[in-house]
Amino acid sequence: MRSRNSVILAAVGLVLMSRASAAQGGMETSSKVAGGGITVPGWTGKVDPNEERNGQKLENAKLAKVGNALHVTTGPAVTYWNPANKASGDYTVKATFSEPKYMNLNDHPHPYGIMIGGNDLGTDQQSFLYCAAYGNGNFIVRGFGPAPFRMNGGRGEMNDAVHKAAGPGQPVTQDIAVSVKGDKVNCAINGTVVGTYDKSAVVGPGKLKSTDGVYGVRFSHNTEGTVSGLTLTKP
Repeated sequence: MRSRNSVILAAVGLVLMSRASAAQGGMETSSKVAGGGITVPGWTGKVDPNEERNGQKLENAKLAKVGNALHVTTGPAVTYWNPANKASGDYTVKATFSEPKYMNLNDHPHPYGIMIGGNDLGTDQQSFLYCAAYGNGNFIVRGFGPAPFRMNGGRGEMNDAVHKAAGPGQPVTQDIAVSVKGDKVNCAINGTVVGTYDKSAVVGPGKLKSTDGVYGVRFSHNTEGTVSGLTLTKP
């Protein structure tokens, strides 16, 4: 009896672990967006290495322009940029991200945000840093150098400044800005600095080549949203 109970408990544990992993996106499959590709002049992109290993391509996500806004639909997790958009020295890159229907392509929150410091983009040696928000009040700061690295923990962190959607299918908007000033890199969301990092912690072996580089936008897999007001400002 004890042996049978142990087997049952182990089976239940495996089910619960599988559900938890799925809820965190660990077992979720990236979809393929119909009519995917890039139709915004001058822009390009690259899907994440793990997406490529799973057979995903840039054409399986979609970047289009609607009015003055970029409209992104993923598919695989992807980073988009225009090679002409470069920043150096002290600067701030900002934009407004809108998720018209929160979680409409997934069953749990997925992030989107600003990318800076892009170097060797489109290659297997690319490096960049991004700050991204979720519609549940969470945010993450991540990078590729070219291997992935994390700046604020394994799952990011909650912050009251990050807007929360009222529920699935409801709209949520985030103003996101990443600034480089002196020896610091800041991420601000909706006007509040939510993370500050020493430049020495983000630039170096296994991380960024430099905070100078191309800037753009970053979207996780199976996510839809718009980006407006993507601008670079200097002090």
